[in-house]
Amino acid sequence: MKRRALIKGGLAGLSSLYLSKTVANNLLTPYAPAMQNGPFKPTWDSLAQYQVPDWFRDAKFGMWAHWGPQCQPERGDWYARGMYQEGSDQYKYHVEKYGHPSKFGFKDVINEWKADKWDPEAIVSLYKKAGAKYFMALANHHDNFDLYNSKYHKWNSTRLGPKKDLIGGWAKAAKNNGLPFAVSVHAAHAWSWYETSQRADKNGPLAGVPYDGKMTKADGKGKWWDGYDPQELYAQNHPLSERSENNNAIHSQWGWGNGVNPPTKAYMEDFYNRTIDLIDKYQPELVYFDDTALPLWPVSDAGLRIAAHLYNSSIKKHGKLRAGVFGKVLDEQQRKCMIWDIERGQSNQIEPLPWQTDTCIGQWHYDRRVYDNNHYKTPTTVIHTLVDVVSKNGNLMLNVPLRGDGSIDDKAKATVDGVANWMAQNSEAIYGTRPWTTFGEGPAIASAAPISAQGFNEGKGKPFVAEDIRFTTKGKTLYAILMGWPADKSIDIKTLGKINNKVTNVSLLGANGNLSFNQSTDGLKVSLPDQAAGKIAYVLKIEGAIG
Repeated sequence: MKRRALIKGGLAGLSSLYLSKTVANNLLTPYAPAMQNGPFKPTWDSLAQYQVPDWFRDAKFGMWAHWGPQCQPERGDWYARGMYQEGSDQYKYHVEKYGHPSKFGFKDVINEWKADKWDPEAIVSLYKKAGAKYFMALANHHDNFDLYNSKYHKWNSTRLGPKKDLIGGWAKAAKNNGLPFAVSVHAAHAWSWYETSQRADKNGPLAGVPYDGKMTKADGKGKWWDGYDPQELYAQNHPLSERSENNNAIHSQWGWGNGVNPPTKAYMEDFYNRTIDLIDKYQPELVYFDDTALPLWPVSDAGLRIAAHLYNSSIKKHGKLRAGVFGKVLDEQQRKCMIWDIERGQSNQIEPLPWQTDTCIGQWHYDRRVYDNNHYKTPTTVIHTLVDVVSKNGNLMLNVPLRGDGSIDDKAKATVDGVANWMAQNSEAIYGTRPWTTFGEGPAIASAAPISAQGFNEGKGKPFVAEDIRFTTKGKTLYAILMGWPADKSIDIKTLGKINNKVTNVSLLGANGNLSFNQSTDGLKVSLPDQAAGKIAYVLKIEGAIG
């Protein structure tokens, strides 16, 4: 009541004691959001009581709109960093398309981005038709631009660029399609990621002229961004990290060590406030962090507080825990606290706890060259990845790049349609399944590449062939998914010769009638129809193998 009275009555009558900078700032700055109370506390020990919700384990397949202002140039991922790397492809492209980064920085790319063909209902409906059981949208990226009505961050999509609440639109579309909603949050790394914007050319006519990364609010007078502080976006009012001139050093500093310049408490608390605001406004079931363990860990407990808040908020809303947090490069304890996410790769074994692969059919942010050169993942590659991941107790989160204007191109849509066709026939071997005693057999297992850092073992092994088989189970049914169609129209499943149970029936999803088979100690030999049932991968439904 006292604070309201002071605001209502104005500041004129206050003594100089109350006109301190601290009081003035408190009157103008929103209060920090309160953390939701509940059984989860912001400690690793407390978060270890987490249990992955059954709905997520049953869903198996989600789709992602990894879409933001870095899609506007249509030149691939990490554009807002690469455009400040003199001599790089993105730098050269930027200079030619927009001008020199001392005169036209990423803040100006944001101003160009209008998202005028964005139709969230159409996109989410398309993804649901493809078989997605949950949907995730980018809430912010390392470029530090919030794609929602952010209470704590003026550089957001309701004020600048599209001037639309993009997360609000995605959340509504997900609800309309009956899909659990997820958000991805990447902005914790803007502090070090944007350090390239502090540079200047070393060569050419503008050598020594600083890029726009250290511009201030005062520099915007009379410009389109008048009244906005670029430092709220770029966060570069700090010394460079060690080896900052080495463009690859950031990868070894992702966990806030190895010489990275430590972020200020104000920066870390601002990230916390923004993320809690996002969760409270849009109530996502899942929050994905592009971080080692949790954002800003171990230099801050902000990530721990966010995870506890999400879990407790979910319990308060639903009466039970339906939420999840994704993190990368987790140790054994941390895997108990959240869902382990592997980027562009997969585990080589059945994991005891549910996990997720995230990958993209092209570049994370739209790259026109992928379209022009026909480099999208095919439906075959997507389905093979899905089947392999699900057989190992995982889920697949698939991104389909959207153009800067928000539309999906025809070649990307063709991949989505191909996935939809396969799922329409074979999804019973995916949804609601659990791993068997072994995930599979076949030659691809011997060539599987190990996980590197966040993942990144995708596509490094031998391609799948017909002899590569993956197993899933549902109740007393075993599904054997063949990654190709055998030329001789028969398949030997060696693993099924090593079990005690007698197979009683075998059928092929998408085909009529039962198949003839012979089970011996050498395996289960199944005779297949003359005509393949569909394309890509073929599901044998086997009864009796599971006691």
